[in-house]
Amino acid sequence: MKINLNIRNRYILIGDLFLSFISVIGTYILRLELIEVFSNYYLSLLWLLLLSLTIKPLIFYFYGLYRKMWIYASIRELKLVLLAVTTSSVVTSSIMLLLFTNKVFTSFPRSVLIIDWIISIIFVGGLRFGLRVIFENNKNREAHRQIVNIKKNALIIGAGDMGATVAKELQKNPLLKTNPIGFLDDNPGKYKQQLHGIPVIGRLKDLSRVIKNNQVNEVIIAIPSASGRVVREIIEICRRNKVPFRTMPGIYELLGGDVNVTRLRKVEIADLLRRQPTQVDEGTVGSILNGKVILVTGAGGSIGQELCRQIARWGPVKLVLLGHGENSIFETYQSLHKAFPSVPLVTAIADIRDKERIDQEFSRNHPQVVFHAAAHKHVPLMEENIEECILNNVFGSKNILDACVKHKVERFVFISTDKAVRPISIMGASKRLAEMLVIDAADRTKNHYSVVRFGNVLGSRGSVVPLFKQQIEQGGPVTVTHPEMKRYFMTIPEAVYLVLQSAGMGKGGETFVLDMGEQIKIVDLAKDLIRLSGLEPEKDIEIVYSGIREGEKLSEDLWNDGRNLKTTDHPAISCEEGHRVLLGEELEDIIRKLVELSREGKAKEIIKIINRDIPEAEIRQSIARKESGI
Repeated sequence: MKINLNIRNRYILIGDLFLSFISVIGTYILRLELIEVFSNYYLSLLWLLLLSLTIKPLIFYFYGLYRKMWIYASIRELKLVLLAVTTSSVVTSSIMLLLFTNKVFTSFPRSVLIIDWIISIIFVGGLRFGLRVIFENNKNREAHRQIVNIKKNALIIGAGDMGATVAKELQKNPLLKTNPIGFLDDNPGKYKQQLHGIPVIGRLKDLSRVIKNNQVNEVIIAIPSASGRVVREIIEICRRNKVPFRTMPGIYELLGGDVNVTRLRKVEIADLLRRQPTQVDEGTVGSILNGKVILVTGAGGSIGQELCRQIARWGPVKLVLLGHGENSIFETYQSLHKAFPSVPLVTAIADIRDKERIDQEFSRNHPQVVFHAAAHKHVPLMEENIEECILNNVFGSKNILDACVKHKVERFVFISTDKAVRPISIMGASKRLAEMLVIDAADRTKNHYSVVRFGNVLGSRGSVVPLFKQQIEQGGPVTVTHPEMKRYFMTIPEAVYLVLQSAGMGKGGETFVLDMGEQIKIVDLAKDLIRLSGLEPEKDIEIVYSGIREGEKLSEDLWNDGRNLKTTDHPAISCEEGHRVLLGEELEDIIRKLVELSREGKAKEIIKIINRDIPEAEIRQSIARKESGI
C-alpha cells in the first residue's frame, strides 16, 4: 500500500508539543524518583512544562522548522534542528534559573535542563528524520517494484564521488529505468566494499567477465578524470560485448556546472582524447578574474562561449559579451544567465573593425581584463577572402589593442593558433601579425599583454568533427583530405581552462604554448567517429581522400624550430623564447600598408608583403586563380 507522506506542518507542531511534554516529565523522572517529583519539585516541573510548551514552538517557528518538507531532510536540516533546540533550551533555562533565583520556586534540580536539552534533540530530530526514513523506504519499495519489471541493469565504472552520485540518483529516480548492480574500480581498497548498498565487484580488467556473468544492459563511465586511453579500452570492450555505454562529462566540462545524473550522455570523440587533468592554480586565476570587469571578444564563438562560462565561475563584477553576430551573442547570454544568474552580463554587438564602436564599448564598460577570441578561422575560406582576413584578424586586433592601451586595461590575452607558426596560409599569417601586435603593445606599455597559442579544438563550429558527423548521418562517404594529414587536438573546455591559467601567469610579452599532446591523424579521428556511431569504417561508411587544400599543411607546429620552450609553473603550459618579431614603427608601417591594400582589394600585393616581411612566412596561395575568378 502506498503511504501518503504529504504531512502538514501543523501535525508536526502537535507532535512537538506532545514530545516536549513527555521530554519534561521524562527528564524529572530520570533525575528524581517519581514520588519526590510530585512532593518537592512539582512547582518547577510546572514552570518548565509551561515554558517548554510556549518557547520551544515559537523558536522552532523562528528557525523555519515548520516550513520544511522533512521527507527531503538532509545534514543541513539536522544542523538547523540542533541550533533551534539549543536556542530554545538556552532561553528556557535562562528563565528557569531567573525564576529560581527570585524564589518563585525553591526546589529545582538544575541538571534537568541539560537532560531536557538532550532528550529534546532526540525527540525533535527523531520526529522529523523519522519521516525521511519512512519516505525513503516507501520510495525504495516503489522503485524496486518498477525496476523488477524494467530489468535494465547498469554497471558503473568508477566507485568515487561521481560514481556514488550516479548510483544514488539511479536508485532514487525510477523514471530513469536503470538499476545499478555494481561498481568496477582499480582501487584495491574499495574491492568488496559498498556504496549506497551497491557492491564494488571488480577492477577495470574484469569488465568483459562482469558483463557476461551479470546480465549487464548498460555500462556507465563515471570517472571524469579518466584518460582517453582508459575510455577507449572501456568502449572497445563494450562494443565487443554489444553493450551500450554512456559517460559523465570530463573534468573540464564539469567546471562550474552541476554534477548529477542528467549530465550522462553518449561517449563522444572528445572523451577518447582526454588527458589526465592538471591542477589549476586557483589563487592565480582568481586574482585576475574575481571582482573584475571582464570583456570577451568573439563571445558568440565556440572558444568565446566557453571562456565566458569558465570566467563566470570566478565572480566577475561584470562580464561584457562582445561580438558581431547578434544571434550567437544572444545564445551565449541566455546560457550564462541561466547557469550564473548572479553574474552581471552586458551584451555589446560590435564589429572589431569599427574602431569608433569599440572605443564606445570600452568607454561605457571600463574593462580591466580583455580576452580577444574574435577572428576569422577557416583556412580555405580565408584563402578566397584575403582582404577580409587582414581587415578582421589584423586590423580588428589592432583596434582592440589600441582601445586596451587607451583605456588602461590591466591585462590582455590574445587567442592564437598553431597556424601562425611558419605560416603558409593567409589565416595563419594574419594570426602571426596579430601576435606581433600584442608583443609590441606589451613592449611599449609594460602591461600584462600576452599570447596563448594552441592547435585545433574539438567540436568548434565548422570544424572537422561536426562535418564528419553530418557525413556519417547521411550514410557517407566521409571525406579526408590526405591519409597522412595530422593535427593537434584539444577539447574546448580544456583549452579555455589552460588559457585562463596562462592569463594569470602573464607578465607581459609572453607567447604561451599549450601542451596539446601528440598530433592525431585525421583519418583515425574519422574512424573513431564512425565506430562511436555504431558502424564500421570502410564496411558501413566509406572514407575517401579529397586532396590537400590550399593553405593547408600535412602537420602543424606549435613553435618555431630553433626556439626554446621555457617551462612554467604549470606542467601543461610552456613559454616560447627567442621570438623573431617586428616591433615599433616597422610593424606599424607594414600593418598600415596591408590595411590600405585590403581596402583597395589588392590581394597579390598583400601576399608579397607578407612573404617579404613576416619571418618564415611562405604563402603559396594562387593569386592568379583567385583574381581570374576560377
